[in-house]
Amino acid sequence: MNKKIFFTSIFFLFAICVALPVTAQFTHQVKTIIIDAGHGYPDGGAHGAYSHEADVALAVAKNLAQKLHDSLPQCKILMTRTDANLPNGMSNAHDANRWRAEFANENHGDLFISIHCNDASPVYHSEVVGHRNVVYHTGRGKHRKRRVRRAPIYHYWTSPSQVRGTETYVWAVNKNDDKQQFIQSNQDSAGLYGEDRDSTQVDMTPEEKIMASIRTRKYFSRSLQLANLVEDEYTDQGRSSRGVKQRDDKGIWVLQATAMPSILTEIGFISNPDDENYMNSANGQNQIALAITQAVLTYKNLVESGKVH
Repeated sequence: MNKKIFFTSIFFLFAICVALPVTAQFTHQVKTIIIDAGHGYPDGGAHGAYSHEADVALAVAKNLAQKLHDSLPQCKILMTRTDANLPNGMSNAHDANRWRAEFANENHGDLFISIHCNDASPVYHSEVVGHRNVVYHTGRGKHRKRRVRRAPIYHYWTSPSQVRGTETYVWAVNKNDDKQQFIQSNQDSAGLYGEDRDSTQVDMTPEEKIMASIRTRKYFSRSLQLANLVEDEYTDQGRSSRGVKQRDDKGIWVLQATAMPSILTEIGFISNPDDENYMNSANGQNQIALAITQAVLTYKNLVESGKVH
């Protein structure tokens, strides 16, 4: 890197940290929490023996919203959908996911939590249940001979996957550039630079780009912190945790396109009979919502006290 560019960047960073308002230096208050119930009809999501992900996610999301309302009356708790259908009357899941992110950004969310159910393919089995004679021929012309061999007869069937447990995702590090773009496009609308910014200015200044880059890393760190807190709470309840993971494929949009710390939590495998029963029970839904609520309360305290950067 050119030395002049390097030292200029360092100077910009130092000047920003000294001159910008406290809010722009990442003293983060959690005032608005966005709860996203994944899927929504006609997109039912994954399905188990008798239930669909869209319904389970909505039930848990509503339970979570109520618990957060009760625990954090000073916070604004918003849901991306409150009925069985895709949000905002949409019929296309692709467009609905983009609307979810826009909804979170337009409401200047401080935290985005997406609720989903996991899925695993059934287990395929086979066994030999008998044999049959198979006739075949060898040779040609007068040397052609009839042969018989014994061939097994197979019975095939499937059984539900035994994979179970929870997983919580953050966006993958290789998506940081995508995340930063949304942070850049939203940071001025959130008033991070006060009223002095020229309203006709379209391009980001070098200082603002540096701030967006720093903010992206901060949000990744905080998302990871919350994700670990959520999985710890699941574990404390006796759930089987499959850990915190980075996600860069299916479901990534709502993580990378929200200009705030964001997680997607898979609350169990709907393809597993035990997990499906648990997630559909009143007790299970209450326990899942309680785990996420406790994690959010811990996260909020850590962030607002400056213990998480």
